[in-house]
Amino acid sequence: MKVKHITEISGALMRARWRQTLVAAVGVMFSIGLFIALLGFMEGLNQLLDGLVLNRTPHIRLYNDILPSKIQPIDISKDFKNHHNFISSVKPTNTRKELYNVQQIINTLNKDQRVLGVAPKITTQVFYNLGNIDLNGIINGVDTEKESKLFSFSDYVVGGNAQDLKIVSNSIILGSGAADIMRAKLGDIITVTSTEGEQFNLKIVGFFQSGIAEIDKVQSFASLATTQKILGENSNYISDIQIKLKDIKQAPAMAEEYRTYFKVDAEDIQTANAQFETGSNVRSIISYAVGITLLIVSGFGIYNILNMLIYEKMDTIAILKATGFAGADVKKIFITISLSIGIAGALAGLILGFLLSLVIDAIPFNTTSLPTVTTYPIDYGIQYYIIAALFAIGTTYLAGWFPARKASMVDPVIIIRGK
Repeated sequence: MKVKHITEISGALMRARWRQTLVAAVGVMFSIGLFIALLGFMEGLNQLLDGLVLNRTPHIRLYNDILPSKIQPIDISKDFKNHHNFISSVKPTNTRKELYNVQQIINTLNKDQRVLGVAPKITTQVFYNLGNIDLNGIINGVDTEKESKLFSFSDYVVGGNAQDLKIVSNSIILGSGAADIMRAKLGDIITVTSTEGEQFNLKIVGFFQSGIAEIDKVQSFASLATTQKILGENSNYISDIQIKLKDIKQAPAMAEEYRTYFKVDAEDIQTANAQFETGSNVRSIISYAVGITLLIVSGFGIYNILNMLIYEKMDTIAILKATGFAGADVKKIFITISLSIGIAGALAGLILGFLLSLVIDAIPFNTTSLPTVTTYPIDYGIQYYIIAALFAIGTTYLAGWFPARKASMVDPVIIIRGK
């Protein structure tokens, strides 16, 4: 019975100041709506920016790095075995960039349950010949099917088809920046010169646009067979093995494991792209800080409204306590008011946040650097809605608890005597 009375009294007090109650609920609604829209937009932007590089980067890369020899002849000498030897101008060892036993390594990786996929790759420097001018370039020899499946290669090919690399012999997909400099078009034949001085004619079957201008000025793609031909190597020549994992967080540990097991150099994505992860974390922290500030501000609004309500309804509180309502019951009444405002504002805010996200997602966003993006990015993650709702309810509860505690301590005798 008391629960029913508490509910009825709470409703009556809210209706008595319905304008202030509505303002408080609207404040919560806008706070939650903007929190969801802001977080969804910032996380969508993070995914877009990181995707420009991270989606095109293997989780683990196996290769042979060119490094100075760790053991010098003087270190082998018994006469200087226990000495500290300082050697300047140490030259790199005479090692090949080619990976040995590539097929066995790939077969072993494919059997690893932690691995999502493996793609071989060859990287070589060339010169794009433009009349009397030679432009520096890099040709990436790839398996187009695996590259498209694991690294979204086809999404970045504009004008032409990525699969033509495999179908058309001696073909190339040219970086959009390099193509603009050379005024190249689909179907044109360009000449490239290898580091050994050999020249090859390649047919342009597409253009690659990563969104990073400096990369697009030098980078191009060809099939593995074409790249091996440019280098004058056999069909077993592979310089890199790209690995995509099911769980990217395992990359550092697995890179160390593969380095030891296969006796090759291994680089994980966290090491190769640490700056992008740092930037994403900073943007996320800023977004959460702004959103939580909005919710706290709305909580202060509810706190002020309930404080004013208590001062105006002191006689009502005194009568309630004089007729048998305990201090705990009075506290429940004002907490009920606060939570009612919070829950109503939270539900409306969730809907507003979703609608704002839809509006942002529909705004056109066209730029030549991002050909696959047509509207502003939005992440519709359910976690933002859950965080917003829980934080709003928690904030409004605290905003109501302090005034409710004050109301529960009112002495009815002093109030009635004063009247």
